[in-house]
Amino acid sequence: MRKSITTLDDIKRAVLSLKGEQVELYINRGRRKVLKFEGTIDNVYTSVFTVKDKIASSLTHTYSYSDILCGEVKITKLAE
Repeated sequence: MRKSITTLDDIKRAVLSLKGEQVELYINRGRRKVLKFEGTIDNVYTSVFTVKDKIASSLTHTYSYSDILCGEVKITKLAE
């Protein structure tokens, strides 16, 4: 299956539309290390976005839009 060609601007708009929403993230750290957690997209900046962890509310994770473009981070919106 081929990946659809997406630009960073498309990814930024998609993440901005999910701001404040409950999402599930799959983070591929390489060598069979996959992290999966739920959280809320907290802030959206020009080159990065932050996600507040649902379980440990004091934890905030930061990811860049290029992580999504490369396939290292996958975001899915949770059903309400």
